[in-house]
Amino acid sequence: MAGEEFMTQRNEKLAQKVIKGLESRNMSGYYAATKEEALAQALALIDEGSSVTMGGCMSAIGIGLVDAVKEGNYTFIDRMAMDPREALLAGYDADVFLSSANAITEDGVMVNIDGNANRVSYICQGPKKVIFIVGMNKVCVDEDAAIKRARNVAAPANAQRFEIDTPCKKTGACANCKSMNTICCQFLTTRFSMHPGRIHVVLVGDSLGF
Repeated sequence: MAGEEFMTQRNEKLAQKVIKGLESRNMSGYYAATKEEALAQALALIDEGSSVTMGGCMSAIGIGLVDAVKEGNYTFIDRMAMDPREALLAGYDADVFLSSANAITEDGVMVNIDGNANRVSYICQGPKKVIFIVGMNKVCVDEDAAIKRARNVAAPANAQRFEIDTPCKKTGACANCKSMNTICCQFLTTRFSMHPGRIHVVLVGDSLGF
């Protein structure tokens, strides 16, 4: 059996554990072995005619979800083509928010770090439905490991993506900085949803995002 097949089996089994954890927290989980399956699952969660917005979600882009929404029978709120304040307010009223997680624990707790806080604020409140696209590469054993992953993997990678001047961009590791350019302004831990049917997490067997 090839090494990839062992990882496929591992991901499937671990995903079921994560999904049980999510369900115990009043959130819905799904497993897709491939990007193509993840795209189909995500689209099944979005009603036609819905208004859809997103943060800087590389995972949603990676499975082709953003292009599918733009080309489909949906209203895409393109924050890059709008006045920032208008886009922010329109997003709170959206039917669907597309996101990912910087890390997720084996028992279904998600950790996200944000700079401007639009992403974490949408996760907390506003859009009627939040759909997370999360690669199995982001699953961590516990919350402490998830926070460390968010700070030492996701944040430095995003600093490179945004080309901002932070210590982590230079070293590749978190320096717990107070730089004016820091993208680690808000930390959000999502451990339970008070609203049934609002939060959906599509776990993907492929490696996605940072």
